[in-house]
Amino acid sequence: MKWDKLACFAGGILFGTAGIKMLSSKDAKKAYTHTTAAVLRAKECVMTTVTNVRENADDILADAKQINEDRAAAAAAEEIPDAAEECRCKAEAVEE
Repeated sequence: MKWDKLACFAGGILFGTAGIKMLSSKDAKKAYTHTTAAVLRAKECVMTTVTNVRENADDILADAKQINEDRAAAAAAEEIPDAAEECRCKAEAVEE
C-alpha cells in the first residue's frame, strides 16, 4: 500500500516536471501568442457589435421620447379648446 502511494507521488512529480517543461517551450509560447491574438480579435468583434446595439437602443429611446412629447403636446392642444368651451358653457349658464 505504501509503495502504491509512493509510486503515484513520484509519477505526479515526473508528470508535473515534464508538463512545466512542455508548457514553457518555444512552441507552446507560440501557441499561447496565437490564441491570445485570436481572443483579442474576438473581443474587438464583440465590442463592435455591442456598440452597434447600444447606438440602436439610444436611437429607439430618443424616438420613443419624441413620440411621448408629441402625444403630450397633442393632448395639451386638445385640452385647451375643451377648457375654453367649458368656460363659455359656464358663462352661458350663469347668464340664464
